[in-house]
Amino acid sequence: MRFAIIAITLALASDTIGQQTSQADLSWKKLDARVGEIAEQFDGVMGVAIVDLTDGRMISRNADRVFPTASSIKIAILLELYHQEQEARGGAGGKAKLNDIYTFDPKELVEFSQIMAGLTPGVTRITNRDLAQFMVAVSDNTAANILIDRVGKDNVNAMLRGLGLTKTMLRRKMMDFAAARRGEENTSTPEEMARLLGAIYQGRILKKELNELFIKQLSTLKESYIPHDLPAGVQVANKPGNLQNVRTDSGIVFVKDRPFAMSVMTSSARDERAAERAISEIALEAYHYFEMRGKTSDQGRALEAR
Repeated sequence: MRFAIIAITLALASDTIGQQTSQADLSWKKLDARVGEIAEQFDGVMGVAIVDLTDGRMISRNADRVFPTASSIKIAILLELYHQEQEARGGAGGKAKLNDIYTFDPKELVEFSQIMAGLTPGVTRITNRDLAQFMVAVSDNTAANILIDRVGKDNVNAMLRGLGLTKTMLRRKMMDFAAARRGEENTSTPEEMARLLGAIYQGRILKKELNELFIKQLSTLKESYIPHDLPAGVQVANKPGNLQNVRTDSGIVFVKDRPFAMSVMTSSARDERAAERAISEIALEAYHYFEMRGKTSDQGRALEAR
C-alpha cells in the first residue's frame, strides 16, 4: 500500500509539472508575440533580445542588427576596468586598478558631466571606482572618458573580441561628435549586448568577488527604461543610453529564481518618449513571464521534495 501511495503521488507530481511546462511554453509564445507587436508598431527601428539565463532560450527581433549604443557601451568600459583590476591582483603590471587616484582637471570636462563639473580643480582626488560610479549612476561623460584613457580603448575592444562579440565596438569617446560624423560610432547589436550580460552573469570574465562587486555597481539605482515600470525592489544591473532619435537599455533583471538578460536598441525614433515607453513595456512584459516561471520553479521543487 505504501509503495502504491508513493507511485500515485509521483504520478500526480509528474502530471502537474508537465502541465506547468506546457503553460510555460504557451506563455513564452505569448511573450514572443507581444514583443513582436511592440517592435512592429514602433515608429522607427527597434531591435530586441531577451535571454532566459536559466535555459538559454532567446526572444529576438532584429537582434543581429547593428545600432548605436549611446551610453550603454559604458557597460564594456566598466567591465574592462574590473578585468584589469583582476589582472593587477594576479601580478600583472601596467593595469588600471579600482583604487588608482585621479586628480580633477577641468580641461577634461565635456558636456553632460553632472558630477565632474562640480569638483574642485586640482584639489578633488577620487578613485577609478568613484569615476565608474559617476559613469554608472548619472552617466557622467567626463568620468567615462577618463576611464577610457585609463583602461585603453583597444583593451576594451580586445576583451569584447575575446568573448566573440564582433559587432560591439568602442570607437570614440563620449561627446566626440567629430568622430561620430566620420563614422566612428560606438555600436553593438541587441543579441551581443544580451550575450555580454549573460557572460557576466555566468562569471565567465571575472572571479566571484569582483563579479559580485561589478554587478552591485551596475545595479546602482538610476534613471533608466528597463526598471521604470517594474515593481520596486527588483534588482536590475543595467545601463541605458540616449542620443538624438536613439534610445537603448541593456541589463540583467534579477527575478527570483528566474533571472533574464535583455537589450532593446532603437534608432530613427520620431518620438523619443515613445521609444522609452516601448523599452519599459517590453521589460514589464518580460518580467511578468519570468516572475511566473520563478514561481513555477518553486512549486515544482516543492512537489519533487514530497
